[in-house]
Amino acid sequence: MSSAVAAAVATMLGACALTPVFATGGWFAPVFATVLVVLAGGLLLRTAGPALWVRLAGDRPVPAWLGALGVPLVPLGQLLLVGCLLTALYAPGNAFLGIVPTPTSVADLGGVLSDGAAEIREQATPALPLHGLLALTVVLVGLVAVAVDLVAVAGAQPALAGLGLLVFYCIPVSTITGGIGLTAIAAPAAGLALLLWADQHRRLARRNRSGPRTALGTGTLLALRTGALALVAGLVVGAVVPTLHEGSLTTGLGAGTGGGSSTGTSLDPVASLQGQLTLPDPIDLLSVDTSAEDPGYLRAVSLDSYDGTKGWTLSNLDGEQSIADDQDLAPLPAQDDSRQVRATIRVLQHDDRFLPLPTSPLTVSVSGDDSRDWRFDRTTGTVFGRNVTTKGLTYQVTAEQPEPPVQALEQSPVLPRTNSVQARYTALPPLDPSVTDLVAQLTADATTPYDKVRAIHGFLTDRANGFVYSLSTAPGTSGDDLADFLRLRRGYCEQYAGAMAVMVRAAGVPARVALGYTPGAQEPDGSRLVTSDDAHAWVEVYFGGLGWVPFDPTPLSADRAVDLPWAPRADAPDPNAPAPSANASSAPAPAVPTRAPDGGLADAPVAAPQQQTTSWLRPALLGGGGAVLVLLVVAAPGAARAAQRRRRLADGHPAALWDELAATAVDLGLRVDPAWTPRQTARHLAAAVSRSAPSDGGSRAVRRPDADPEAIDALRRLALAEESASYARPGAAPADPALTGALRSARRGLVRVSPPRTRVRALLWPASLLTGAGRRWAEALARRVGALRRRTRPA
Repeated sequence: MSSAVAAAVATMLGACALTPVFATGGWFAPVFATVLVVLAGGLLLRTAGPALWVRLAGDRPVPAWLGALGVPLVPLGQLLLVGCLLTALYAPGNAFLGIVPTPTSVADLGGVLSDGAAEIREQATPALPLHGLLALTVVLVGLVAVAVDLVAVAGAQPALAGLGLLVFYCIPVSTITGGIGLTAIAAPAAGLALLLWADQHRRLARRNRSGPRTALGTGTLLALRTGALALVAGLVVGAVVPTLHEGSLTTGLGAGTGGGSSTGTSLDPVASLQGQLTLPDPIDLLSVDTSAEDPGYLRAVSLDSYDGTKGWTLSNLDGEQSIADDQDLAPLPAQDDSRQVRATIRVLQHDDRFLPLPTSPLTVSVSGDDSRDWRFDRTTGTVFGRNVTTKGLTYQVTAEQPEPPVQALEQSPVLPRTNSVQARYTALPPLDPSVTDLVAQLTADATTPYDKVRAIHGFLTDRANGFVYSLSTAPGTSGDDLADFLRLRRGYCEQYAGAMAVMVRAAGVPARVALGYTPGAQEPDGSRLVTSDDAHAWVEVYFGGLGWVPFDPTPLSADRAVDLPWAPRADAPDPNAPAPSANASSAPAPAVPTRAPDGGLADAPVAAPQQQTTSWLRPALLGGGGAVLVLLVVAAPGAARAAQRRRRLADGHPAALWDELAATAVDLGLRVDPAWTPRQTARHLAAAVSRSAPSDGGSRAVRRPDADPEAIDALRRLALAEESASYARPGAAPADPALTGALRSARRGLVRVSPPRTRVRALLWPASLLTGAGRRWAEALARRVGALRRRTRPA
């Protein structure tokens, strides 16, 4: 029982390596339940077996074959219990009593695991604890827990079971960019130390039952030293091991990668503040039939994470809610300050994972009953496909677009710092002092969040300040793309929107960047045609009680601009709206020529086919890691057998050396009957050494004229030593270096007469490991049966 508990605790400690992989601690409860189920199942099955045998067989002895059969039955039972736990957690609806799997619930669980596979592709680390990912995590932890329990308990090799903890440690090392934290290193090291202690305690306590006991228990100091060494090694190795690109579970939506197909008809969900963009020829993307004359933006995705090096990126998307679910997707907080828009959108040449929709969608229905494949992320208001794209779709949308009056915006209060929206959407890295100084100057006289936003928007949209729309940007000199843009004042829509969102956040107001399309041109039949020239980026600002409100700082031609009465351009002020802060107009203009707003050129083309920029390091690491993992799996039994051999040779006592000789014979396929005396066994093995293996694969063996006398003599000496030790007083048979040499001679003789194929099998898959586990299981079963009989026998 102690080995089983040690295996379970060590597995849980090893699973703590997953802490930096998830964004919250939602993974801990199902993982803990999994380890607990595996432990309870193992203890129950190992206890129920003897009780069942006593009930059915009475006083009959336990046959050896039953002990061997019990070795695989326990892990199979544990896996079945893990399956019941998975069903109870993630697919209880159609299960019997909500726990026992049925064909329907198994299909439901398969769908959850399939979602998990898709979420691995979509999520970057730290990942959201979504149901699919958690279900896959439970499967992983369950398999590792069963394997560790099997090796530690049935195989009586707790130290070898520590290799299973490496599975957990490899996940954060290969997916986290930067440090993985002390917990992910120290917890698995503590688990390894616990398994080493269990191994040493079992071995040394058995050998020295009458010897003195240490204060911490047998083997504790050695285990602690080894665990500390593992911790130090993990810290050193973790500092130098290269990590995968972007720190993602794979390369998904959450990693900020380009979206959609390679046809150039998808939006790139990364809005950087640098570079040069080449505009392709216009491509017809969408046909929009809408109830509103001016339907506003078609929003595809919002970017909510800003990094000074990578710019604006998309964070992880919560894919658990389908658009087919019976609930409003993104209702506005204030129902009075909005208008309802209905639209039927037909895809022409658009091909993307993100679905372009009017702002604040309530319902989305995809024709052809494909709605279940489209998921909604409530935090970012994004609808994205699960293994599908928009190609060939027709879908209907009902949206509730915000139309807040200026007075309501002016009265919107400052959100407290503890507000989740305030904390998330004002997060920024350290900014260049020129940026923060400019924001402080622009908002010095602003008293409300809306005043701050209008001051920044007015500064970027005032033609007198020298901002110019251009697809090509002059190279900066400061090393900071945002600072260079605000100094050179030349760029395209993503730079304008990205700069404003950063400045608004720096002023303490929640903001993010939205990507999508302007409404397009009206066709003779009343519908609107959206082309690649209509791709656009704008800013969404959050106001308490009102929700997300769009602002657009990019110079656009009148036929493409969306009417935003609460956010008029500074060079064309709305008389009904308050003027921007005086500081906006007083900001110093740069020494660059001014230019009229965009005269109709597309301000943000769609993402052109991207060149493959992934370095050779990632595929090399993946391929090399996979090869190493396969080699480790193949070599694990042989390595365990070699470690066992070294321990026995280091022990040097006759019993340990005789056990090693018997294990070698079993590995080489030589029959060794446990009922034989040591002398009978030695004579049988000496006969094998004296014969050569048949070269034709037949059963006849030929007498060797050059029989190895050294090996035969070694076998005789080992048998006599084992007999003497068996009848001697405990501890009276000391280790003898000469016997160790005799064992090596006997092994060489046995290996020499074995065919090459047998030698390879003995090296890679030693049979003595499984045979030993079965023997130990039978002995344990017999002991427990005897104990039960003694308890049930009448006094």
